[in-house]
Amino acid sequence: MCTGRAVVTTTEPVVDPVPPLLRLTWLASPALPIGAFSYSEVLEAAVEQGLVHDDASAGAWLSQQLRLLARGDLAAIAQGINAWRAGDEPALRELARWLRMTRDGAEARLQSEQMGQSLLVWLRGQPMATPAQLALLTACGEGHPMPYAFVMSLALATIDVPVDQALHTQAFGWAENQVQAALKAVPLGQTAGQRVLTRLASEIPAAVAEAIATPPARRQLFAPMLSVLAARHETQYSRLFRS
Repeated sequence: MCTGRAVVTTTEPVVDPVPPLLRLTWLASPALPIGAFSYSEVLEAAVEQGLVHDDASAGAWLSQQLRLLARGDLAAIAQGINAWRAGDEPALRELARWLRMTRDGAEARLQSEQMGQSLLVWLRGQPMATPAQLALLTACGEGHPMPYAFVMSLALATIDVPVDQALHTQAFGWAENQVQAALKAVPLGQTAGQRVLTRLASEIPAAVAEAIATPPARRQLFAPMLSVLAARHETQYSRLFRS
């Protein structure tokens, strides 16, 4: 295991011709070819159990998921951005392990690994990360598939923007994808979906602030009932989504 701080360097700096704001928008876009549209993140199971049945209950459900995201994966991405920018290899290795260990069900692991691998393929084709950073990312995987949040933290770290801006766009991209899932699974109309998205957008700044303020020792994704629902979704009779 590494100790101390290892600085990632390269003799070939990357010059990205795409402006930072466009890069952030691109990474948060539902059109990014990573398969996010195929996962409802347990929302479909909540609909099956009657926990979500209209726009009000969908908004309440997704608001709870946003708070969980803030203290879990959003906090991990924030810390990953800082670690990549500082070249802190021990912190990166610890973060990659944490992200692998906290996927507590088959569907959650599938989503993290599949989206992570797809994002890595995309990232390798873009003028963003250096060869040294990509090599370190692979090394931190320790032979395992790359977790999505870990690859995303590298992609965001290469963009010259403050961490809070990066997290705002990622949180909104997540919210947009979840609302699209709700439109299909509940189902909801477009106007109802926009009401849900309005609620989530108003809560994102607080979620981002919480994520940035969460130290590594306080990151957590403990939500046992959510895990039970996720397990039930694995054998649900009729499914539109992979989670």
